[in-house]
Amino acid sequence: MKPINEPHKQSLRQLLKWINNPADFLEESIQRYGEDYTVEFPGKNVITFLSNPKSIEDILTTPRETFDFERGVEVFGPLVRKHSLMRLDIASHKRHRQLIMPALHGDRMRLYGRLICEMTEKMMQQWRVGTTFNLKNCIHQVTLNVLLDVVIGFTKDERSQKLRRASLSLIEIANSQSFGFHMFLPFLQIDLGPWSLWGRFLRLQKEFEELLYPEIAQRLQQPDSDRTDILTMLLSAKDEQGESMSKEELCDEVITLLLTGYDTTTMTLLWAFYWLHKTPQALERLMAEIDSVSDPSDTKKITQLPYLTATIQETTRINPAILVGAPRVLATATKIRGYEFASGAEIWPSIYSAQRRQEVYPEPEKFQPERFLGRQYSPYEFLPFGGGYRFCVGNVFAQYQMKLVLFTILSNYELALTDSRPVRRVRRGPGVQPAKPLRMKVTARHRRQSHVPVSV
Repeated sequence: MKPINEPHKQSLRQLLKWINNPADFLEESIQRYGEDYTVEFPGKNVITFLSNPKSIEDILTTPRETFDFERGVEVFGPLVRKHSLMRLDIASHKRHRQLIMPALHGDRMRLYGRLICEMTEKMMQQWRVGTTFNLKNCIHQVTLNVLLDVVIGFTKDERSQKLRRASLSLIEIANSQSFGFHMFLPFLQIDLGPWSLWGRFLRLQKEFEELLYPEIAQRLQQPDSDRTDILTMLLSAKDEQGESMSKEELCDEVITLLLTGYDTTTMTLLWAFYWLHKTPQALERLMAEIDSVSDPSDTKKITQLPYLTATIQETTRINPAILVGAPRVLATATKIRGYEFASGAEIWPSIYSAQRRQEVYPEPEKFQPERFLGRQYSPYEFLPFGGGYRFCVGNVFAQYQMKLVLFTILSNYELALTDSRPVRRVRRGPGVQPAKPLRMKVTARHRRQSHVPVSV
């Protein structure tokens, strides 16, 4: 077997599989090359994938100065703007992270909790016992509306509604399956007019900016202390030198939050419902825990439920919303597990592969939330939100939202998959989704009394 720093040449077919069916590509590569390996795709694109925990620990604990983060996120360039947290160098990254973190942690969560539950309840009012629905569309309705209100906080005025529509269009096109080809095949990134995917994307970005800048200016001129959205918080946030973000920094961070914060939550919830309804014993245990909650308005207690937490953890283990961690491009030559990598080498921690290692997770293909009860996995064995100092800033809010949406739906309705056959997976943003829509049937109203109006 080749050393991990010597590339295995890939065919065009394998490149297309990586773009369209990344989970299958990673599984097949592990079987062919072992846990850590380097591949060379057509076009001389060389990538090293790491899934051994010791290798991942090496790359995540290597000093920051070793990496060129600007080059590392070039593949995500269209989504990750110049002033985005993901693109910044060490000093600027630390500053932005300190400014953003308070809006996504601590007491802010309780303010968002009721909003999440209310939007989930509103979505469920359209359900009827005995009917079927497209699960993704329903989850999409909740998570997208929550994200838009939490990040920007729209009002009913004309510009705000135009900004909302532009946000919706931008998020949908950036997370489409077709957009993935444009991300990994740069020659497709050509503006052929508004009828082309790339042309529409560029025009939507421009439209969004032209609407967001006046919104920022108005909020600076007319501060509103009652607003709780992230944009308003960032407008008033100060760094250690007492300086605020510039308008350009604000715009780039808001776009990044919108484009990277939607699909990860939606896909995880989609898979959670799928796995729970494919695993009756897990669903039964979760329902017993849900029924033990006497006050369904106590969002803090709900998000601390052990088996609910384990359910989200197991879902993000078996189907992580981000299959591979943020690319690391070496600025200087360095060693990973004793192998020398030259400056410019591109290294990706394989989250998907690391979280399916038989040695760490016996029967890794099985959905078993019990794995996470009473055991703490290392951050190099379980890292669904990435790791190191580039750890996802929105992970706390994402998990908080997932738990509340899952709890709210299951505490009110009994559901069933209309087709229990295994699903084929295709790329959706940084993760995968079922190739065909997951349809579920409302089989009954849950036995516990609910304050959600239901038509039977």
